Amino acid sequence: MEGCPTTGKGGIPVKAILEAKDIQRMLLMRYPILYVDRILEIVEGRRVVGVKNFTVNEPFFVGHFPGHPIVPGTVLIEAMAQVGGIFVSRTEPEEGGKLMFLLGLDRVRFRRPVLPGDQVVFELDLIKRRRNIWKVKGVASVEGSRVMDAVLIATVQSMGVEAAP
Repeated sequence: MEGCPTTGKGGIPVKAILEAKDIQRMLLMRYPILYVDRILEIVEGRRVVGVKNFTVNEPFFVGHFPGHPIVPGTVLIEAMAQVGGIFVSRTEPEEGGKLMFLLGLDRVRFRRPVLPGDQVVFELDLIKRRRNIWKVKGVASVEGSRVMDAVLIATVQSMGVEAAP
């Protein structure tokens, strides 16, 4: 997989900068809805790259679809949003202890199905930030081939406070 973001020159694996235990300290989600395995790169205030390995044991494969399992689009969006949550948490450490709410999605496109055994790489770049509103452009790929792209808009709120409409 040379050229893939998870491998460097000569196919040597790139070391993750955040592993599962670090991610669990940053996100409130847990199995079965934690969809980030590793963070490979963070440029605070600019970009983040995260990875999710979808195994045949994912609970949603039982019903989506029997005999022809694919990762639901909503799961891909949630995974991308979780990578974005880690980006915000690392860029603005004072946001720790707060919740991130997805406000909107723009230009979502699913390019091809994600299957059991696929490793999805999520690359998010900051488009704009205004106070507690974040807008990022995300691309999801498998083995260098784009499977989804989207623009995510989210807000960070104190726990117990509902997201703005």
